[in-house]
Parts: sequence; C-alpha cells; structure tokens
Amino acid sequence: MDRHFYQTVLKGDIVTFLKLIQEKETLITQTVAESSNTVLHLAARFGYLDLVLEILKLCPDMVVAENADLDTPLHEACRQGEVEVMKVLMAADETVVGKLNRRGESVLFVACERGKLQAVKQLIGFQWLLMHELDALMCSIHVAAAAGHTEIVNEILKVRPEFVRKCTSEGYSPLHLACSRGQVQTTRELLWLDPDLLYLRDCNGWTPLHWASMKGRVGVIGEIISINLESIEMVTNHGETVLHLAVKYNQFDGLKHLMETLNITKLLNVQDNDGNTVLHVATAGKLNTMVTYLLKRGVDVNAINRNGYTALDVVQSDGGNSTALQFMPALLEAGAKTCEQLPPTFLDIKEVVPHNLIQHSPDTIRMDSLTQQSPHTIKMDSSTQHSPHTLRMDSSTRRHRYRKQSRRRSKQIELQNEGLRNARNTITIVAVLIATVTFSAGVNPPGGFSQETGKAKLGSKQPFKVFVLCNILALFLSLGIVNVLVSVIPFRRKSMMKLLVATHKIMWASTMFMASAYIAATWTIMPQGAGSRWLMIELMLVGVGCMLIVLLGLGILLGKQWSRKKEWRRRKEKKPKDGTPNISVNSHVGEMRFVMNSHESSSNSDIDSSDHGYQVY
Repeated sequence: MDRHFYQTVLKGDIVTFLKLIQEKETLITQTVAESSNTVLHLAARFGYLDLVLEILKLCPDMVVAENADLDTPLHEACRQGEVEVMKVLMAADETVVGKLNRRGESVLFVACERGKLQAVKQLIGFQWLLMHELDALMCSIHVAAAAGHTEIVNEILKVRPEFVRKCTSEGYSPLHLACSRGQVQTTRELLWLDPDLLYLRDCNGWTPLHWASMKGRVGVIGEIISINLESIEMVTNHGETVLHLAVKYNQFDGLKHLMETLNITKLLNVQDNDGNTVLHVATAGKLNTMVTYLLKRGVDVNAINRNGYTALDVVQSDGGNSTALQFMPALLEAGAKTCEQLPPTFLDIKEVVPHNLIQHSPDTIRMDSLTQQSPHTIKMDSSTQHSPHTLRMDSSTRRHRYRKQSRRRSKQIELQNEGLRNARNTITIVAVLIATVTFSAGVNPPGGFSQETGKAKLGSKQPFKVFVLCNILALFLSLGIVNVLVSVIPFRRKSMMKLLVATHKIMWASTMFMASAYIAATWTIMPQGAGSRWLMIELMLVGVGCMLIVLLGLGILLGKQWSRKKEWRRRKEKKPKDGTPNISVNSHVGEMRFVMNSHESSSNSDIDSSDHGYQVY
C-alpha cells in the first residue's frame, strides 16, 4: 500500500482520502503487505465511521474482504467494540456475520474474547451465531469465562442456558476455565445458576476445585467451599485430592488456605492410587516449605506407599541432593522412620491382599470392602494364612533383597560406565600414537631422500608405493578417530557404545594399514635375493598369523557374548509381567525410583546377560 495513502487512512482524513482516490482510483484496492488488510479493515479497526461509509460507497464488495488471517472488516470492528461501524457493515451485507477466520473464530467469538459487551449484545440478536457453536469445541462462552467477562457470560446464557455445561475437547466447562484463571465473579455467577457444576470432571477427572487448587486460586477456592463442601472430598482419576494437587504443583498459599479454613485433617493422610500421601509428594518434589508445614499440621510421617516406602525412604533415595537433605532433620524430629525400621503391623497385609480391596484411613487399613464380599470369595486355606508378624518378616526380607540387588546392579553399571569412558580415552590415545608414527614414517620414508632431487630414493619400487598408500590411510583414519572423539560427547550409555563400536572398528582398520605399511617398508629396504625374499615371507606370515589369532580370539568372545544376550532376551520375553515391580512413573515417588534405578538397567543387556565381568564390542 502506498505510504502516503496508508498514513491518510490511519488518521481518518476523509478529505485527503477522497482526493487521493480521485487522482488514482486503484489505491482503494491496495492492501498492507504483511497482513493483507484493506483500507476498510483499517477504518473499521480505528472506528472511523465516516471513512467506512465513504469506502462502502466507492467499493461495496469490500465488506466481505479477508486479510491474511481471513478476518473480515467486521472481525476488526467487533474486536475493538466499534458498535456503530458494526451496524454499518452488517447493513451492507448481512452474510458477513457468519464468516469465520483462519482459526475458526466468528465475530461473536472475537468480541467475547476482548470483553466487548455492547458488541456482544448487538451480535446476540443473530441467534444462529450461537447455534453454529452447538457443534464447536471451543465456544464464545469459554473464552468469556476464562477472561472473566461475567456480563458477557450472562448474556450468552440468557439465550443458550444449556451452554453452562458445554465442554471443550479436553472436557473443560466454562466453570473449569473460570476457576483455573482465578475469575471469582464469574465463578460465583456460574455456581449461582447451577451449583452442581462443581461435580463436572474433565478428561483427567479434575473438577473445577481441583483446577483452582492446582493453580493456587485462593479466592476461587474460598468461593467454592462457601457454596459446597462436598466437592472438597472428590479425587481425580489418579486418586489425588485437592491437597495432593496443591502440593504437587507447589501452591503453598492454596494448601494453607485449605488447611486453615476447613477442618480437612482426614484428607491429610489420604493416599492416591500409588499409595502416596501429600508428604510423599512433597518430599519427592523437594518442597522444603511444604514438608515443614505438613509436619506441623500432623501428617502421618510413617505412611507407606504401594512401593513400600515412607517419606524418609524417599529422601534417602535421593540422598545426594542438598535440597532433600535440608528437611531430613525435621522428618527425624517428627518421628519419621524408614520402612525397615517400622515395627511389625497389620499394614503389610496390603502386600498380600489386592490394593483395590483395601481402603486406607489415616491410621489403619480398613477391610470394609473385604467384609462386603461373600464368604466363598474371601476364604483362604490354611496354607495361605499368615500372621502379621510373618507377613512383616517376608516383606522386610524381600525389600532387603531387592535393595541389595539394586545396590549391586548400580555398582555394576557405574563400573561399566567407567570402563566405557576409559575405553574412549584409550582409543583416543592409540589413534594419536598411530597418527604420530605414520606421520613420522611419511616424512622420513624407507631408503631416505636424494640430496640432489629431494625425492625418495626407492620411490620407483612397487613395495614403496604400497607403503605410501597404507601409511596415508592409517594416518588419516587415525586423525578422523581423534576428531570424532574430541567433538562428540555422549551422555548416554547406548550412545557411548555406538560411538565406541564405530571408532573401534576404524581403529582396527587403521592398525591394519599401519602394519601393512611396516611390512611394505621392510620389504622395500630388504636386499634383493632368494634368501632375503624367503625371510620376508616368513616375517609376513608371523605378523599376519599373530593378527589373525588376536582377531579369532576376540571374534569367539564376541560370538559368545551375542549368544548370551540372545538367550537373555528370550528369557526376558517369556518372563511374566506380574513379577516385575509395579513402579508408576506418573507419581513423583515412582518417577524418582524409575530415574534412579530403572533408567539404565531397563535396557542394559550387556550387564544382565554377562557373568564374566567384561564385555566385548
């Protein structure tokens, strides 16, 4: 668009605008290069009503023009709340009201998003706009509720009251969005219309109160609990309470408000589907303030999750972390113990009875669901009945054995990683040595140089040419190894193994070429004659024989290792899944265990399949 013409439109100067159009009629069809906005888009955006009227007189079809985002001039007017301009544009062509931009947004949607109440009231008259949103996933009421435009929400609900329960593709109702954004007034209005909205769940099983707790919206939490206290006890699909979510997402103000406003001590020790209490979650997340506060509120410090760990076990499993160690004294002062230090209790029956049949309370495990079963369902023969003490001893022994195996395995992995790093350094040193030797041999060839010509004296002999070729290949292969190893720094075991295998094979080739260059150089400087020739052949046979013996021995070791790994994988595929420890990576505690003990070991077939203390690659 012409610069002078563009400035004129931005100022709304009608006189200059008409003068420029008379001089050059094609100016009115020009658009802004970046956005493709027409002059009508610009006039509608700034609310220049008179200029809009003049443009429509000159070019009526421009009312349906679209820019790069497929916005019409009516989109621009609605976004800015220019009601008079909206009336003129809709009067020019009513079909423009139904246009959608590239993001699928109607003119009503953009007006609700910006909170332009008068524009919304003007558009609400076109009821088919809301009928169009019946099948849409994200509607005008959702953006209005999320932005806290309460009056707009009320206007929409007057026409479409059923929209109060309309959900997005993620299952978010208008109340979910208002609560997550902390819109107190909108939350109050929606709950006044339908208090049962508090029981709506999104796709994750989260209620509006869960979202308010997760985001730390203290005002919204206070509004909800003043209307309905029952919703405070609802849990997510993962069994998490509002306290779990407040701790998990580090919303201390929200947690404090819930704990000090309501008497919800009974929720303090509720366990999620992984058996984690809020204290487990706080210690796993290294939330010092949270841990200290929960201990003051009387949380059960020795609750055991489904993996058999107390909060102190969680801290000790990450003992190298300085943050985690800060609240260990507070835990010990509150009487925290590891699972092995706890006395035999009936709590360990959860390792025998399925988890879904056990209901947890803060202090004990109730067997209500078991007693509700028929007698035939819960019968046990004498061979399966154990005393609590026996169950405790068995579980303690299993945990001790598992931890001992974990420590041994961690030591093996540490030694293997150290060995891989040493192998990498060794290959680098060997490559540098080969490059040094071959470089020296190249600048000081066998037979020396001619003082007159500066050429190699034996350069015309065939063995000398073989020497030069092999020497050059050995030199540059070694230099390539050095460049790769100093440029690539792998931080995963598999990546390190791939790098070592590749450079190891290249190093063998480089060694072979260096040996070949040595034999060729020796052949070159040997005196001519039958005796010398046979001596040279014998030396070659000895050298080649030694190399073949080494290669054969390493090949046999490598073949045996591959065979063991194949057998190990076959046994692993046949192993029943129930034998594997059930560690959920969705919880903080499960994630910590997974990262520390399973990340490397889950795929380290070299250690699992070998009992000789070494590996070949």
